[in-house]
Amino acid sequence: MATLQNKIDFALIFTVKNANPNGDPLGGNRPRTTSDGLGEVSDVCLKRKIRNRLQELGSDIFVQMDENNRDGKKSLSERFNDFLSTLSKDEQKVKDTVAAKACEKWMDVRSFGQVFAFKKGSTTAEVSMGIRGPVTIQSAFSKEPIVIESIQITKSVNGDPTSDGKKSSDTMGMKHRVSKAVYVTYGSISPQLAEKTGFSDGDADAIKNVLVSLFEGDESSARPSGSMQVLNVVWVAHNSKSGQYSSAKVHNSINVGEDGSVTIEELDGLSYEVLES
Repeated sequence: MATLQNKIDFALIFTVKNANPNGDPLGGNRPRTTSDGLGEVSDVCLKRKIRNRLQELGSDIFVQMDENNRDGKKSLSERFNDFLSTLSKDEQKVKDTVAAKACEKWMDVRSFGQVFAFKKGSTTAEVSMGIRGPVTIQSAFSKEPIVIESIQITKSVNGDPTSDGKKSSDTMGMKHRVSKAVYVTYGSISPQLAEKTGFSDGDADAIKNVLVSLFEGDESSARPSGSMQVLNVVWVAHNSKSGQYSSAKVHNSINVGEDGSVTIEELDGLSYEVLES
């Protein structure tokens, strides 16, 4: 399949209601915030959700979560070495060949890129190789400062047996959530980098489709089903590889209100598509 020919910019607008969209481990797992009090969901978190959705829909993914492990490999180095074993010895010696084969196999590698840096060991070949991917996405920020609610939680059963057989004292903990907020993030796809990884128009369509359904199958105690919802994905196609406008100018043409409403100041020559979940 031919690689992506035209530059793409996009915006993702979603709501959070009584959920913790991205806890901060340095802040007691409270929802991430900026110094101005805006809610934040990191780009790493968003890419993790995109990977999970792509994997659910049948794509091969290199950076898998433990609970989504499909191949039984216990580490990235083990997964990469198993992949290397499928190549000839001559192919293994050429980094460009290894990179091309890795991009061909794993959707997330040819989308986001990947750093392969593994030390030589009993089960690991010495590898140092970086791949730049065409898909970039920013952290998402709320349109207004968020209100964080914190509640105490207790356990109702013994975690460990007690010497006298009685119920141990309840363990106190805290659970944090955003009461209600609208978040926005922006991204771009570069045809120049797509040429290097083999990222195609079909791959771009796959990314677009998973953005629309990003939070399906993402439920957890911190994010109950229905507490996070994609409102809109704005997909903007240029008519050339380099694009008629900078990504910043395209992103600024998409205005998102505090209630999640979208108004677009269309730029000449661009194709805007607004998708709802």
